[in-house]
Amino acid sequence: MSLKERIEQVEARIQRACEASGRKREEVKVVAVTKYVSMAETAAVLEAGLDQIGENRIEHAAPKWEALEGRGTWHFIGNLQTKKVKDVIPKFEYIHSLDRMSLAEELEKRCSAAGFTVKVFVQVNISGEESKSGLTPEETPEFIRGLASFHHLQVVGLMTMAPFEAQPEDTRPVFRELRELRDKLNGMKVSREPLTELSMGMSNDFEIAVQEGATWLRLGSLLVGKGEEESK
Repeated sequence: MSLKERIEQVEARIQRACEASGRKREEVKVVAVTKYVSMAETAAVLEAGLDQIGENRIEHAAPKWEALEGRGTWHFIGNLQTKKVKDVIPKFEYIHSLDRMSLAEELEKRCSAAGFTVKVFVQVNISGEESKSGLTPEETPEFIRGLASFHHLQVVGLMTMAPFEAQPEDTRPVFRELRELRDKLNGMKVSREPLTELSMGMSNDFEIAVQEGATWLRLGSLLVGKGEEESK
C-alpha cells in the first residue's frame, strides 16, 4: 500500500471515529511517527502533508532534522534522558513524556538559555503497568503545581500509553480515565493555563482514543509504513 493510500485509509477511520462520538475532525491531530523510517521516507511524509513528526531517539532524529532543515513540527515521544535534553532543545517543539522533576528542571534550563518555550505533555501511567513510565494519577496534581515557576515549559495536557490489547475496545477505560483526570485537574486549576490536550492512541487503538477525547494521535507503521529496523 502506498503512503497516499495509507493516509487516506487512516483519515477515513479517524473521520468515522469522530462521527461516532460527535466530535469535529479538526479537534484531532496526528503525529506521524517516523522513528523506523529513513530520512528520505520522512521527507516523503512531509511532502504528503503530514507536518507533525514524532521521534523517540535523538541519535536517529537529529540527522533527519538537520537534513530536512527543521521542516515540520517535531515531537519527542519517547522516554527522554536528562543528559539528552541539550540535543533535543530547541529542535523539538513538543515533549510528550515529561514524568519527573529532574527532567523539567533540565528542560527549563536549556529552554531558558535558548530563549525557547517547549510545549509539554505530562506522562501519566493510567494502566499501572510496571513496564511503562509516567506518574500515577494521584501524583499528577502536585507535580503539575510544581511546574508553575518553569516559565519556558508550557504544559498543554496529558499523555498516556494503553496496554496492547487484542480487542482495542478493552483500552477504553484507560483513555477515559486520562480524559477524566485532565478535566479534574482543570477543575482544580493546578496549571497556569487550562490543560487542553490529550496525547493518546496508537495504531492498535486510536479509534477508541478518538472516541474518548484524544487530541493528538501517535501513529507509526500504520500510517508511514515500515522501515528496515521495524521489518527485521
